[in-house]
Amino acid sequence: MKHSIFRKSIFLLAACCLCCAAFAIQPIKTLIITGQNNHNWKVSHVAIEQILENSGLFDVDLAISPSAGQDMSGFVLDFKPYLLVVLDYNGDAWPKETNDGFLEFVRNGGGVVIYHAADNAFSNWPAFNQICALGGWENRDENSGPYVYWKDGQLVKDYSAGVGGSHGRQHEYVLNGRDAQHPVMKGLPTRWKHAQDELYDRMRGPGNVKDLLYSAFSEKSTGGSGREEPLVFTVDYGKARIFHLMLGHAGESLENNPAMQCTGFQVLLLRGSEWAATGAVTQAVPDDFPTESTVSLRKNYKK
Repeated sequence: MKHSIFRKSIFLLAACCLCCAAFAIQPIKTLIITGQNNHNWKVSHVAIEQILENSGLFDVDLAISPSAGQDMSGFVLDFKPYLLVVLDYNGDAWPKETNDGFLEFVRNGGGVVIYHAADNAFSNWPAFNQICALGGWENRDENSGPYVYWKDGQLVKDYSAGVGGSHGRQHEYVLNGRDAQHPVMKGLPTRWKHAQDELYDRMRGPGNVKDLLYSAFSEKSTGGSGREEPLVFTVDYGKARIFHLMLGHAGESLENNPAMQCTGFQVLLLRGSEWAATGAVTQAVPDDFPTESTVSLRKNYKK
């Protein structure tokens, strides 16, 4: 009898392990929202989809809105099937049902990635501005909240008057790590060179930044602010895990798209997306990650 129980226990343990293994490798169900943007969304959403799916970690669906000025009433989205929502959208207001569904998803602890110009959207929607923490353009000013930047070893909130959101000319620049212990950051270099991109500066909003991961100095010689600007961070918003990635200005085509072809951008997108969806990062730091002096590109959007 003891042998029979032992064999049964081994069988159950093996079955349990197989089930756990099958569960562990299930890709993360992800929704990219796109379709309107003052940036080249027809390039950016395809690049994001390829980066995520080529990793084998994500199963991506697309929600493509009507064109600007078209009837948005039918753009009603169901967020329940998803662990992660990636925002590549800056355009007309969503229907109330979609707004309410998105807020329910976020407040219930859903994972969100704010990508580049998505933080320009919905300047008059207070909850969305809290979800972004910082945003720009769309008539943002001192009434939208303080400027937030890095100075003397800490984030500073500056309530002075002025426009929200700007950037100088596109150029290569160095990212400066600020939190080596965060799961997204573990093993990544403290300093690395990003491919040619916009460097967002003078961003403002509620300023509820939780973990600053990377910042970069916005040189006045490039038309920048002359300040160390937060570019990659998490947001303090209830139970939600929100990863805000200001990098990645879309190029004219998938083939000519250096900011999104940058290995550093792609690795941050992958690690930040996994963390937002699950709270952990299982990915090893790749050998082709950029160094402080050398840009690295993945032109086919995969390792």
